[in-house]
Amino acid sequence: MLDNLDAMTDWSRAQFALTAMYHWLFVPLTLGMAVIMGVMETRYVISGQDFWKRTARFWMRLFGINFAIGIATGLILEFQFGTNWSNYSWFVGDIFGAPLAIEGILAFFMEATFIAVMFFGWDKVSRKFHLASTWLTGLGATLSAWWILVANSWMQYPVGMTFNPETVRNEMVDFLAVAFSPVAVMKFLHTVLSSWIVGAVFVIGVSAWFLLKRREKEFALASMKIAAYTGLFASLLTLYSGDKSAYQVAQYQPMKLAAMEALYEGGTRQPLTLVGEWKIPAMLSFLATRNADGYVPGIRNILAGGHTAHNGAQALPATEKIARGKTAIAALSDFRQAQKDNDKEKMEKSRRTLEENIPYFGYGYIHNPEDLVPNVWLSFWTFRIMVGFGIYFIAFFALVLFLSRKKTLSEHRWLHRIALWSIPCAFIASQAGWVVSEVGRQPWAIQDMLPVNAAISDLTSGTVQSTFFIFLALFSVLFIAEIGIMIKAIQQGPEPEM
Repeated sequence: MLDNLDAMTDWSRAQFALTAMYHWLFVPLTLGMAVIMGVMETRYVISGQDFWKRTARFWMRLFGINFAIGIATGLILEFQFGTNWSNYSWFVGDIFGAPLAIEGILAFFMEATFIAVMFFGWDKVSRKFHLASTWLTGLGATLSAWWILVANSWMQYPVGMTFNPETVRNEMVDFLAVAFSPVAVMKFLHTVLSSWIVGAVFVIGVSAWFLLKRREKEFALASMKIAAYTGLFASLLTLYSGDKSAYQVAQYQPMKLAAMEALYEGGTRQPLTLVGEWKIPAMLSFLATRNADGYVPGIRNILAGGHTAHNGAQALPATEKIARGKTAIAALSDFRQAQKDNDKEKMEKSRRTLEENIPYFGYGYIHNPEDLVPNVWLSFWTFRIMVGFGIYFIAFFALVLFLSRKKTLSEHRWLHRIALWSIPCAFIASQAGWVVSEVGRQPWAIQDMLPVNAAISDLTSGTVQSTFFIFLALFSVLFIAEIGIMIKAIQQGPEPEM
């Protein structure tokens, strides 16, 4: 029975990861290109030059292709909460469903309304109204990202709710705490800004292709300049938001931080590992505690407990957390039985026991302490891929701007080739960031509250295997189709000058 549960959990995780990673191929490009094409159309409205209209319309065409495929993959992703993760949906649907509902009603409505004006209203509405529609389309996509990231951040840092034993559900008691938690704010900034980097690299890379083909020189140089300014601005702010996010991870998800650093034995003045034996002395302690002498627990320290946690309390051993979690589950069962028997005294006693141990409820589904350790190898290397490419892109954008100011950007064909090959690197870095975030918090579907093995639906692993390969085939076809359509649109180039 346990083997079947493990297989079901693994296949459900694999299917969700597959869908999420395919979906995230399209979302960052949508968010990034929305800003860049908005800037270009703003230049058109201010200057009145048809060159900028022609430039904006070209990038809007690519934006539209990407936007359409992103919607299709996103819808399938959300359906899985009801099909594969029904226990999760039941347990926290009152909380998790709220931001997703707002995303669907408000943000998606904005996108669907104004994108039609953006694509078909060039000669039907005024320039300023069309410009407003372009920016509002981008704002709608950004608001959509906000509410989805609020939902995801709550899974990383659950706040603003209380557990109701009578319904066996977590219920929201503070919407603002959920919507504007510090984790949600920083995750939003970091994710959206990094998406601007993806959009900027894409625009520079495609523009570089035109220069390599000796086509549309003025268009390519102008596009590269705007994209490089956007990318450099976003890269520098991404450093700031990344630092803040890492500090929050150290406070609220110490096991994730330990996995990201492959830190098994912690201590004070911990160095930050770059690669191999290259380390920066005391830097990890400073980043995690804002004190170079600060204590950072390692994986074994977290499992053993005994150190002082971020809230000043002594961290419990994993074995005690598991024991308390089992006590909470048993108390809930006793409460439910007493409720059926209308035994008020036993209900009150069970409720008190449950409330005392509810912070460890999810640990009751953990089989042994080692299950609390995420994939260290994957967390360690994807974090370095993300950060390494982030530093590279700062230098890349700065070089593009430097050569643009020197008016020699069109001459360096080696840089054009690097720019073209930087496009997949931007997507790899973006994907790596999500792998760090999601793999690092395993085994939790909701941090410390609900592990993935208790969140899945009552299905067979064979059923999920079948849908996994169906989705793999479907998404692969969509992805290949998008690349083909994109390439044709790029080869066609901007509209001919009037």
